[in-house]
Parts: sequence; structure tokens; C-alpha cells
Amino acid sequence: MSDSYYDSVGEEVPSDSFWEVGNYKRTVKRIDDGHRLCSDLMNCIHERARIEKGYAQQLTEWAKRWRQLVEKGPQYGTVEKAWHAFMSEAEKVSELHIEVKSALMNEDFEKIKNWQKEAFHKQIMGGFKETKEAEDGFRKAQKPWAKKLKEVEAAKKAYHVACKEEKLAVSRETNSKADPALNPEQLKKLQDKVDKSKQDVLKTREKYEKALKDLDNATPQYMENMEQVFEQCQQFEERRIRFFREVLLEVQKHLDLSTVPGYKNIYRELEQNIKAADTVEDLRWFRANHGPGMSMNWPQFEDWSADLNRTLSRREKKKAADGVTLTGISQTEPVPQHNKNSSVSSSEKNQSYSADWSDEETNNPFSSNDAPAETNPFDEDTPPTMEVRVRALYDYEGQELDELSFKTGEELTKIEDEDEQGWCKGRLDNGQVGLYPANYVEAIQ
Repeated sequence: MSDSYYDSVGEEVPSDSFWEVGNYKRTVKRIDDGHRLCSDLMNCIHERARIEKGYAQQLTEWAKRWRQLVEKGPQYGTVEKAWHAFMSEAEKVSELHIEVKSALMNEDFEKIKNWQKEAFHKQIMGGFKETKEAEDGFRKAQKPWAKKLKEVEAAKKAYHVACKEEKLAVSRETNSKADPALNPEQLKKLQDKVDKSKQDVLKTREKYEKALKDLDNATPQYMENMEQVFEQCQQFEERRIRFFREVLLEVQKHLDLSTVPGYKNIYRELEQNIKAADTVEDLRWFRANHGPGMSMNWPQFEDWSADLNRTLSRREKKKAADGVTLTGISQTEPVPQHNKNSSVSSSEKNQSYSADWSDEETNNPFSSNDAPAETNPFDEDTPPTMEVRVRALYDYEGQELDELSFKTGEELTKIEDEDEQGWCKGRLDNGQVGLYPANYVEAIQ
């Protein structure tokens, strides 16, 4: 250790060198910083775990909401299944992120917490045992050398004062020789002052050099003792750094979903579902269920019956099928049911379907261009709907002229209940009346 001292003699070093008295405190402080860094790393992991949990919850809520919207929307067939595959992917990825959150908290967080507890031992009076041991070790190693340094400083100060006094005495003596007013006795006193100051310079210089030599002799041992304590602190810090590196690698493994076998399978399955969408099949299905491929009860000749005074229109037959019981009428043909996946826009709701055109037939005994609609004996009185205040759950932009547009959170008034296609009639606060999707609002409690 003494070699490093002799090698550094004569070199300019910074004033905050480790070897200066008291500058070991930075090394001691590093132990306290290690404890704080453990807490910081735990907080970092905890926050990431909250993010993972929140993301998982958002994925689940997103999947639930859009699954309902797609189910109630106009999309059908294999493309609908492909669309639903995105919601399935979100739910599976959500489960993986919940697993990440659990691994971060149950494994990584707890591991750091336990290591911190084992590595740092709190004292009753405050602080950590490891910090106090390092502080005491450095103080003990530095105390003898610091004492000799203090002696050197004192000897240097005395020597410099003596040199200053000598210079002042010589200056006075030199000036006195040019002053004729001074008598020989005064001149002798000045000369004696110069001689005495020179002797003081020699004595203080000798003492200064001796103190400095003693300090030089003590320095190698001082450096060796300080190195030993410092090396102990280095070993403690080495354990902490190695531990941090190990933990960070484990966190990386938990965050890297690409290494999870099931993660790749999720997107492989999603790709297969999307590629399974069949344009031809969807068009064929729609043709068969909502197009020319549908079956039809074409008009046929009907004999007059004594039990039936008149022929029912197609609209009246539909109402009878919906719950109106007519005495003496037997229904021979089943009423076709709409597929649950079919959907119509609000404009289509206001258009007449094929089942309504028979009201306009000239040979229909119950239809008349002059008679009011309420004269039909089979029409039911529609009870008035109680107006209800509702709040929009989502933004909606009207697609047709008779549809309302509103933003999330906006309130409006429902003036007619939901029909069989899932539409309600409502009124905005500005007075505009129109249709809107029933599942886009909720009643205000």
C-alpha cells in the first residue's frame, strides 16, 4: 500500500480526495443509498405491476363491450367470427398480463424485500448496523494519521509566522540604518530582534520538517488500514449490484411474453380465424336467409268460408300470429321467423316489408284508400309510452336522416320503447326527435 503513496507524492490531486480527513463518508453513505435503491426498485416493480393489471382490465372491458356491439351489429357470417376472434385474443392476452402482474409482485417484489431485510439491519437509535461498522472502521483507521496531520498543520503555521517575523525584523533593521535619529542602543536592539527571529525560523522549520516526516512515515499504514475498510464496503456493494442484476434479469423474463409458448399460439389462432373468413359463404348465407333464396308464401286462391266473413290481409295475419286470437281461423302456414343475426337500419324500419304490401291491394275487402287506419277492427290500441330520461353510454353518429346523434354522457328523453330490431325513439334537449340504438343508453336512476 505504501507504493501507491510514494507514487502519488508530488502529483496534483483534487481537494476532495478519498484520503482527505472525513472524505470516507461518501463510501459510508453508499451503504445507506443501497437500502434506498432496494426500496426504489420495489416501487418501480410495484408501479409496473399496477400498469399490467390495469392493462389487463382494460383489455377485458374492451373485449366485453365490443363482443356485445358486434353481436348486436349488422355484421354476420364468417367475418363476424373473425371479428370475435379479436375479443378472444384480448381476453387471453389479459390473462397473460395478470400472470405477469402476479409474478412481479409475488416473486420479484418479495425477493427484493427479503434481501433488503437480510442485508440491512436497523438499529434502535436509527440507521443501519452496516453503516455504523463502516463509519467506525474508517474513523479508527484515520484517527492516528489525522492527529499527525493536525501536528503538521500547527508546525507549518508556526514556521510561516516565524518567517513573517524574520522578514519584518530585517526590514526594520534595514530602514533604521538610514535613520540618523536612532542611537546605537536602538540599532543594537533591532539587530538582536533579527538574530532572534532567524533562530525562531530555524527552530520552527526543524519542528515542521520533523512533523511532516512523522506524517510521511505514518501514511503507508494509514492507507493500508483505509484500504481494508474500503474493501469491506466494496464487497458489500458487490453483493448488492450482483443481486440487482439477477433480479432485473428475472423481471425481464417475466415481462417478455414472446418466450411464453401460449402467447404465440394466441396470434396463430387469431390469424387462422381471420383467414377462415369466407366471402362466398357469407354471401350465400345472406342470399338464403335475407335475399332471393328465402321461401315465400305466395298468394293463392282462397274459397269463401261461412266461418270467415272476410279475408284477412297479410298484416292482420301477422298480428294474429303475435298474440291476437281469432275465433274460427286456423293457420295452415307457419309464420317465417327472422334469423337473429339479421339487422336493419333505422331507415329500413320506416319502409314497408313484403308482408305489408297486401294492404294496398284493390281486391282486399278490408283495405280502403278512403277509410282511416283506425277503422281496422284487428288493429290494437297502442298504449302511450311513459317518457324516460336516459344517458348515452357511447358516442353515436346518426347514419340516416331520422336517426339522432349524441356523445357519451349526453342525456336525452326516450319517448317510445325498444322495437324488435333494437331501436328506440327519443328526443334530444334541443327538441330533435329521432331513432337511436337501445343498447347505447342507460336509464337515469
